[in-house]
Amino acid sequence: MPQLIECVPNFSEGRRREVIEAIADEVRQTPGARLLDVQADQSHNRCVITFVGDLRAVRSAALAATRRAVERIDMRSHRGEHPRLGAVDVIPFVPIAEATMEECVAAAKDLGRSIWDTLRVPVYFYAEAATRPQRRRLPDIRKGEYEGLVEKMADPAWAPDVGDPQPHPTAGAVVVGARRPLIAYNVNLATDDVEIAKKIAKAARESSGGLVSVQAMGIVSERGRAQVSMNLLDYTTTPVRRAFELIRVEAARYGVEILESEVVGLIPLDAVADAARFYLRLNDFRREQILEARLME
Repeated sequence: MPQLIECVPNFSEGRRREVIEAIADEVRQTPGARLLDVQADQSHNRCVITFVGDLRAVRSAALAATRRAVERIDMRSHRGEHPRLGAVDVIPFVPIAEATMEECVAAAKDLGRSIWDTLRVPVYFYAEAATRPQRRRLPDIRKGEYEGLVEKMADPAWAPDVGDPQPHPTAGAVVVGARRPLIAYNVNLATDDVEIAKKIAKAARESSGGLVSVQAMGIVSERGRAQVSMNLLDYTTTPVRRAFELIRVEAARYGVEILESEVVGLIPLDAVADAARFYLRLNDFRREQILEARLME
């Protein structure tokens, strides 16, 4: 099997379709890179682009997409529900096949240096590429967001890993790293009371004593509904169904039901199979029983 790396950069643009397409076109035009998915959210004012390839192709596509985003996105006028640090908020490399985490870390650091050298956007490294413990978690790096970057970078403890300690005037800063597969999963509640979503998110996220490997926040969705927006950092530790059930139980405490849920970007087949086993009560169900999984063997 050829080397396969997944890259899932998040860009601070979810409303201007022409800008989103211009960024995605950079991936489409990169030899060896295969664009898998483009999702945009107007309320978050954010898009997530997923592509795969070998390390060289993925790195080239990520740099090209970053260059286009820096050209087209001005953070001085950006507003959205989702926390963000810059025009390109985060670029993770994920090893899928014939690649190690160490190789992805090296590629992330190489990309970070290139972003600074060519675009003059300062870079932080996170997750497996973090240079110190307090930079492993994305929410810790994002704290203060774009608007607080000048003050944040003035603190020597938060000087960027690459670049001068001052943000790019229109693009802010970017976070680059390597990690295991992540599921971006949102649950929309049948209420417009965002305070309920915030309380449920607090119960769900690991940092507040909730589910292991879960990050969560309560926001207003683009449909005006209260939403619990989550990142499941390790779906083998905390599966999607467990996060869903906790939110269902917590929402019931406030007399609220779940309206619907959604996956942002792509989701591993094993995560879907696990949910099927649980909710359909499938006896001795195996991944090999999924038609598409057998066809890909």
